Amino acid sequence: MKKILRRKDLLYPELSYKIIGCAFDVYNELGSGQNEKCYQKGLGKSFSKNNMKFKEQTACPIMYNGEIIGRRFLDFLVEEKIIVEIKKGSRFSKSNIDQVLEYLKINDLKLAILINFGNQGVMFKRIVNFS
Repeated sequence: MKKILRRKDLLYPELSYKIIGCAFDVYNELGSGQNEKCYQKGLGKSFSKNNMKFKEQTACPIMYNGEIIGRRFLDFLVEEKIIVEIKKGSRFSKSNIDQVLEYLKINDLKLAILINFGNQGVMFKRIVNFS
């Protein structure tokens, strides 16, 4: 029997695996070409079906001198541990990655998963907050 090696340096490996599996389930059902909101609704349904606790469209305050001056919204916060942001297209942009890093820092979280639903299928990127 072949032994499976698991990386010990990954944050939340089992939960990450479940999240990414849900993304593939949604894509397999909906295919390419849907708008971002359809993928988001599908992902929420898949999280529920898999008994995952999550918050959708969670407010993320933008602070200036200790005061809230605006808000952005996380697509998902899963199990109070992982931010999940959905994009549609063929690649991840630097601004996508910067946005997710900002969300991690503001919320004092360690891991986000950026999921891209594109013509070539599902792509994902794990973003880690090292600060």
